[in-house]
Amino acid sequence: MQGRLTFFRGEPGPTAEPVFAYRLRTARTRIGRTDDNDVVLPDEAVSRSHCLFDCGESAVELTDRSSNGTWVNGSRVKRMTLVDGDLVRIGPFVARLELTANDAVPPTEEAQPEARHEEIMDTAAGLAVAEAWLVVVEGPGHGKRHRLRGGRMSLGAEGSRVVLADPSLVKDHVRVRLTNGRTMVEPGLGAAFLGPVRIRDLMPLYVGEEVRIGATLIRVDWETHVDTPVAERFGEMVGTSWPMRSAFGLLRRMAAHHAPVLLIGESGTGKELAARGLHDASPRAATNFVAINCGAITPTLFETELFGHEKGAFTGANERRDGAFQRADGGTLFLDEIGELPEEAQAKLLRALETGEVRRVGASEPSFPDVRIVAATNRRLHEEAREGRFRSDLYFRLAVLAVRLPPLRERPEDIPAMATAIAAKIHPQVRITIEAMTALQQYSWPGNARELRNVLTRAFVLYGPIVEPGSLVFSPLEGELPPEPARNSAIDDAEREVVVDALRRARDNRTTAARLLGIPRTSLLYKLKRWGLE
Repeated sequence: MQGRLTFFRGEPGPTAEPVFAYRLRTARTRIGRTDDNDVVLPDEAVSRSHCLFDCGESAVELTDRSSNGTWVNGSRVKRMTLVDGDLVRIGPFVARLELTANDAVPPTEEAQPEARHEEIMDTAAGLAVAEAWLVVVEGPGHGKRHRLRGGRMSLGAEGSRVVLADPSLVKDHVRVRLTNGRTMVEPGLGAAFLGPVRIRDLMPLYVGEEVRIGATLIRVDWETHVDTPVAERFGEMVGTSWPMRSAFGLLRRMAAHHAPVLLIGESGTGKELAARGLHDASPRAATNFVAINCGAITPTLFETELFGHEKGAFTGANERRDGAFQRADGGTLFLDEIGELPEEAQAKLLRALETGEVRRVGASEPSFPDVRIVAATNRRLHEEAREGRFRSDLYFRLAVLAVRLPPLRERPEDIPAMATAIAAKIHPQVRITIEAMTALQQYSWPGNARELRNVLTRAFVLYGPIVEPGSLVFSPLEGELPPEPARNSAIDDAEREVVVDALRRARDNRTTAARLLGIPRTSLLYKLKRWGLE
């Protein structure tokens, strides 16, 4: 019997997002709060050793070992045989069990993601000279980078090949292996975790995945090795930091090739700009760039949106229509939010990518458009592929080449150049003071470049062209916003009267008047100029 546990924090309702999923690979899986478990749930309501899942030939047995209790479908249990769909509560977490028979999945080529990964990495070998770096993203030595060489390397305390600053680590705590441009991680002498799952066997480490050892969180990044300085711009993207210049170097090298590219990054990191830059720097630049938001396509319309339809193919099909593949023929097809595709659509897209064959809905003959695929996601697609929530064969087909676009909080040194470029697009007169630029660099930017653009646009519209710290509203719901721009002359007159009264009380001292009004001095000067009162 094979099983998978999908974990939720709270009840798994129809709109609930899973926290992670874990495949029951071994006969016994231990779940608890401490690091010696197979699945670690970091919550005080979870016991150190909370429960066991035992997979037999025909059933999965649950055994409670906690003081706080384990609940199945609302009832507390000590030992129970589970069935498909059971909900197991462990502290604040609820795990939904999915069961399949051992022979349910035939050993086809598509069920061998590791073989597919090897094939794709061989295809991509030689595309660019790259270096692997171990980056400490959290814990002692935060921000430190270690160059990784070929072969197998041990990480940990003194005596390891790569020595980390964390005093809780032991020698050879965990091992990393680099082979043919891919990264593998394997257990060493200490506990290591990929997400909440303990590493007990050799496992692939995909782009963006992080490994926890002791109090340290590490990530392996692949970066281009260039002989000349990398430009600080790619298409419309700007960045002076090494992570962005490295990404630009990768993108520039990838632009000359036909292989698919997967862009990975949080919302607002510029994935569509990167995709457009790839197209514009490629031999396909003179042809079409077609962008499709996969999250906005309903399952029933997926085929006609991507592949087109013939006249009369269905009710309402009054004329023949090209799909995205036909419109992008000779050019680039950008599939944004690829992780949102439903399973049936994933299978159809995979077939088109593998065969190169596209068939309009209602057509008897296929077409073979020449299209380069660039996909993007803000989800941990590698984890979803590993756990079966996204087709692994499609993931490996899309991720022949992969680039991670780092969030803005990891590269505050990029903000001055980005803010200046964005300000110039908003209005030629927009200027950002040194104090405001410092405030921009100190903010965490959960919305990344998109939020930066919104903040600067809001400052210009509400306060005028000189952006000062007081002009920056990082959320439209934070604090008190200034009065709305005048919608008619009556409102404009009322605002002018308030300003004139403040100037009178301040004896025409504009700095004092601005303080009385609660606005930056530059905003007051802008209003006075607009009213002809300067």
